[in-house]
Amino acid sequence: MSKLVSHVVPEWLIVPNSVIESTLVVVLLSIVVIALVRRIKFVVKVNKIPGMPGGLSLIGNVFTFLVPPEEFLNRLTGYVAGLQSSGPILRTWTGPFAFCFLFTAESFEVILSSTKLIDKSRHYNNVLPWLNTGLLTSTGSKWVSRRKLLTAAFHFKILEDFLQVFNEQSQILIQKLSAALKVRNDFDIYPFITLCTLDIICDTAMGCNIQAQSQSNSEYVNAVQSMREIVAARLIRPWIQPDFLFQFSNYSGRQKEALKILHGFTDGVIRKRKLERASHSLDKVTALTNQYREDEFSPKKKRLALLDLLIDASKDGEVLSDLDIREEVDTFMFAGHDTTTTSICWTLFLIGSHPHVQVRINEELDCVFGTSDRPATTTDLNELKYLECCIKEALRLYPIGPIIARKLSEDTVIHGYTVPAHTTVALMTYILHRNPEHFPDPELYQPERFFEENSRGRHPYAYVPFSAGPRNCIGQKFALMEEKVILSSILRNFHIRALDRREELILLNELTLRPRDGVRLHLTPKQKHFKLNFN
Repeated sequence: MSKLVSHVVPEWLIVPNSVIESTLVVVLLSIVVIALVRRIKFVVKVNKIPGMPGGLSLIGNVFTFLVPPEEFLNRLTGYVAGLQSSGPILRTWTGPFAFCFLFTAESFEVILSSTKLIDKSRHYNNVLPWLNTGLLTSTGSKWVSRRKLLTAAFHFKILEDFLQVFNEQSQILIQKLSAALKVRNDFDIYPFITLCTLDIICDTAMGCNIQAQSQSNSEYVNAVQSMREIVAARLIRPWIQPDFLFQFSNYSGRQKEALKILHGFTDGVIRKRKLERASHSLDKVTALTNQYREDEFSPKKKRLALLDLLIDASKDGEVLSDLDIREEVDTFMFAGHDTTTTSICWTLFLIGSHPHVQVRINEELDCVFGTSDRPATTTDLNELKYLECCIKEALRLYPIGPIIARKLSEDTVIHGYTVPAHTTVALMTYILHRNPEHFPDPELYQPERFFEENSRGRHPYAYVPFSAGPRNCIGQKFALMEEKVILSSILRNFHIRALDRREELILLNELTLRPRDGVRLHLTPKQKHFKLNFN
């Protein structure tokens, strides 16, 4: 063979094997050295930032936060808050990963206002099996195009159409609560609110009524709860974060069962909706926003759900596949019922803990609705200003997302420190909202903080319950409308009293910030005053 090669290739072009092997070794060593130099430079840059004490070489502060789920949030926030005197930014290591904790309005503005720093941290990978890369977890051009597409679903005219659904489901909720009162006056209101918001998001996002409130046990809700627990467990247990290790844990089987229910439900609704559209020629409906022309003489078309918008945009799979549609519907199903449930329950708990606040709300409700049982209108909701302040103050004390995590795509200067690219920044919303510089006596529940005259001059990034900047919550107006309708419906019908004190609650950060044992309330039906008609 060698003789044959020598006849074909000139001898001076033949490279000995030893030279090839040596070259490969040099290349590999060069790659290792370059990677090592880059790593050293990265570590040196990170370590210039004030850091948490007590870290160990190689594993950093990982053991500091190896605690049960019910202790994690208090441990983390307490630890960071206690070290604020070290500086406006705090660095730590968990194994090879660098973290910087941020808790000032100025640092939040640097990250959240940027159009470049929009990448979610690796911790969001735990929800990818469920939500895939929908609006919540996607980045880059995919996120930009999806955000632009989905913005149309929250046009103010569309939100007005959803008001009917909010009212209908709220009345069912009142009936369910009234029925529960025949058995006992105090109970956990969390499951009732969960089923109500689930019915609302199914109707508005998917165009179907699943009648969750009529069922005592929802398979979908149970599956969501399982996924919340699994994601929270992976967050604080480093040994099951890698997928190849996770598959050997007990959580893997639970996740498969939960995903089978969650994805099966969504896939079924998508198929059903497509068949309905085909049979009723709904697929010939023009662009969603065109149905809201200002021509008052044009007939109003049937209200379209978010799912219809996605199906229209799919162009028979050319632009969006069924998987693309599912990941966005799954995202809105989760974000549209779990987050609003949490916000409503925290607001009820705090109102029920402060009788003077409830008195003022009742005065506002009487002023707007009188003694009537009529559904709420858009005008009514705009007049419920004090109730809105109550919701905002509840979100200050108990933000839905107590921690927002981003992975920096470029070196970023924060409070004079250069935080290198690839560092994870954890924006501590829970601590930010308790800054006495912006909120004096921060642990007190004072809705008056959000009166216009009291909010004037406050740093625009001192209060970010729905995040802020380009990646702010797309559905925040939807959520606020829904919460106002549900809360006003409950408070028009019942006096409420919280049965637990704030210091007794055990907080869990399971995708949303919620109380481990629910929200226990004592409800008393209000006396209805009817006007007598003698005609």
